[in-house]
Amino acid sequence: MTDEEYMQLALNLASATKGQTSPNPVVGAIVVKNGKVIGMGAHLKRGEAHAEVIALQMAGNEAENADVYVTLEPCSHYGKTPPCAELLIEKRVKRVVIATEDPNEQVSGQGIEKLKQAGIQVETGILQEKAEWLNRHFFHYIRTGQPYVTLKTAASLDGKTATRTGESKWITGEAARLAGHDLRHTHDAILVGVDTVMADDPSLTVRRPNGGIHPIRVIVDRHLRTPLSSKMIQDKEAPVWILCTKEADEEKKRQLENRGVQVFSFPSINIDVRDVLTFLGKKEITSLYVEGGATVHASFVENHLFQEIVCFIAPKIIGGRDAPSVIGGEGIASMEEITSLDIVSLDRVGEDIQIVAIPKKKGRT
Repeated sequence: MTDEEYMQLALNLASATKGQTSPNPVVGAIVVKNGKVIGMGAHLKRGEAHAEVIALQMAGNEAENADVYVTLEPCSHYGKTPPCAELLIEKRVKRVVIATEDPNEQVSGQGIEKLKQAGIQVETGILQEKAEWLNRHFFHYIRTGQPYVTLKTAASLDGKTATRTGESKWITGEAARLAGHDLRHTHDAILVGVDTVMADDPSLTVRRPNGGIHPIRVIVDRHLRTPLSSKMIQDKEAPVWILCTKEADEEKKRQLENRGVQVFSFPSINIDVRDVLTFLGKKEITSLYVEGGATVHASFVENHLFQEIVCFIAPKIIGGRDAPSVIGGEGIASMEEITSLDIVSLDRVGEDIQIVAIPKKKGRT
């Protein structure tokens, strides 16, 4: 097998843990000797053993003079666990193949340098783009201090999210809805506006056949209009955070808090999406899944504050000028203001289409 094939195995291991390691990255490692895989591992949870540690434990004494394939640069500092670079040196491995460097300033380049100084052969950049895409939430959070924002939409072929009377269940099919739950599972938090809560009374939990990790449920609700009877307040399945303003009713705040809700007041009469992202970043929310309505989506699009959009498009036509669209707000005045996107993937999901796109980088046409 080639270096690329072994690295793909390590990436597959890392991919299986998406959603469960935050705020740490997902990492996979493979130990190979004489053409045989003798150890493998993945980081499973914050504070627990890193991928390299698990793989080396499996390899045992055979790790000496072996090749190690790891999807992210081995750490070189003491955190909740000892540095992996030192363990690789201690085990006397021959070569370490790394997909991509760690953007964390406590690690970046230092783990690689430590291995080289110990006489270990180091190669980097193997399947680098795949590795960086896999850890895009972590990389963005480390570089900006704010969560990676994914906008999710489900619409008819003509871009409508409901009928003119507000009926929206169900525009997309079961397979697309299940894919949406997979996305919830891989994000730290999910955000909606209070209008969505009042109109749809969603649970915003993960409902997959084999279970999953519920994201923290975040409601933007300036005046605390969220009903005490709503599913999210009643079900206790996942934390609920409500973001309100200083004008919110104190009695309603106490009622919500008595039911286990965390209410955070912003010192203004409006809630700016920039302040929301800063606040969530300080709470170690590395990824945010936005399932709000047209108004909430518009606030992220108009301010260019999203990193990815996932669109599920159903082969249906709703029509009507009063039927809501995916993005609300006033809209732009000229084509020069549009948000241009690069399509990452386009797939058939059951009877629907799933499009994943990211904002086009400046200078790219």
